Amino acid sequence: MATPTTQDQAFQQPRRRLLQGLAAAAVLPAAFARAAPAALTIRLSHVVAEDTPKGLAAKRFQALVQERSGGRILVTVYPDARLYGDHDEMQALQLGAVEMLAPSLSKFGRIGFPEFELFDLPYLFPDLAVVRRITQGALGQRMLDRLARQQLVGLGFMDNGFKHMSANRPLLEPAHFVGMRMRIQASRVIAAQMRALGARPVTLAFSETRQALAAHVVDGTENPISNFWTQSMNEVQTDLSLTQHAYLGYAFVANRRFWNAMAASDRELVGTALREALEFGNQIADTQNEKALAALRDAGGTRIHTPTPPQMARMRQAVEPVHTGLARRIGAAWLDDARKAIES
Repeated sequence: MATPTTQDQAFQQPRRRLLQGLAAAAVLPAAFARAAPAALTIRLSHVVAEDTPKGLAAKRFQALVQERSGGRILVTVYPDARLYGDHDEMQALQLGAVEMLAPSLSKFGRIGFPEFELFDLPYLFPDLAVVRRITQGALGQRMLDRLARQQLVGLGFMDNGFKHMSANRPLLEPAHFVGMRMRIQASRVIAAQMRALGARPVTLAFSETRQALAAHVVDGTENPISNFWTQSMNEVQTDLSLTQHAYLGYAFVANRRFWNAMAASDRELVGTALREALEFGNQIADTQNEKALAALRDAGGTRIHTPTPPQMARMRQAVEPVHTGLARRIGAAWLDDARKAIES
């Protein structure tokens, strides 16, 4: 096996410092080894790295439940699609093969809740504070409550942040996208966005994305900077364009039968721990993308571009039909309610 060069080691040091600091903040000083044997186990599966906002929130949730239940309730976290991935995690939850998930909001459209796809709309939200007017308000709660139709319990939303475009060239205006094969997660809105920009959308699981980029199966993708950094996509993509064109968030959900079978006191303990963990995760999301961008700049090797106001205007104009198309599909009332919440 090849010995890492001094340059390789130097390249990895910023990432290690960033991730070690975040991981230390996520885990409480509870001594897991001292806990009593668990009477109840909650398997929580997700598809991103442990050192992302979602991964750290999951670890925080695990630690809080462990501490407050005295080890009686054990949360086992399976990150990086180690248990289930993008293609099968929702079915696994509905069948009871796992007790909790934290899927991206795009995935709810595939199981009968296309209103969740409004979160994928390009240039709908200017910042996270505006997003939270929906996710922490009446409209967000209504969306979570509707999940009961598919035997799910919606427990809360969590931010990752805003997505940016990456490739081996700048992607700053529609002309730059023509002919590009862009990896997306399964979402009709995101597919329509890429087509509106002139690109060809290619749906791939998140866990397969870096390899597909390295093998040139796809030419580029979109991600919050924290995902771009923690997945080492900067090693296979030379250019990151700070388009901040769309939001990426998650919903933590549970299997309804499992949730209802828990004692009321346990539901209260788990629910409270999760709310605190989601608040912690959102605090990380506010800052982690900035830290990841700084780490990318320190590491070097990635050309970072910022679109000009005229370029941004051309991008916005190109994707306007995506909004109209979603309104036709889910009903204008959902978008009207979202815009009212945004403007409130």
